[in-house]
Amino acid sequence: MRCPFCGSEDTQVKDSRPTDDRSAIRRRRFCPNCAARFTTFERVQLRELTVVKKNGQREPFDRDKLARSIYTALRKRPVEPEKVERVINSLVRQLESSGESEIPTDYIGGLVMEALASLDQVAYVRFASVYRNFREAKDFGEFVGRISAEND
Repeated sequence: MRCPFCGSEDTQVKDSRPTDDRSAIRRRRFCPNCAARFTTFERVQLRELTVVKKNGQREPFDRDKLARSIYTALRKRPVEPEKVERVINSLVRQLESSGESEIPTDYIGGLVMEALASLDQVAYVRFASVYRNFREAKDFGEFVGRISAEND
């Protein structure tokens, strides 16, 4: 593992343990070259996934990009990070076990919206506003009105 601080490839693992949900191994590492300490995570990857965008472009699936979009929607919301990680891990497992190697962004967006709807309603609306490309305030109003009607 390359040191993120000095680039040295000679790093040492000082401690390894499973994450709370046992979906990854957390490793504390030390770089003897610059004396920096850092953490890495090792996860099982069942298959190589390719994301097919709306314009037909293909790119490798990036778990971190998925996590960033979820954390952005949840910014300043009272949701424990452990819950968020469980949701992200669950989404990745769903995608990997779908049997498909090419997954459309619409499918991923739908799964994220379902997960956020059960996790936090405000984050759900935030994500939907970007995912569904709301252009005006009335778009928000209509969407929130549908949510309210469904919950009644």
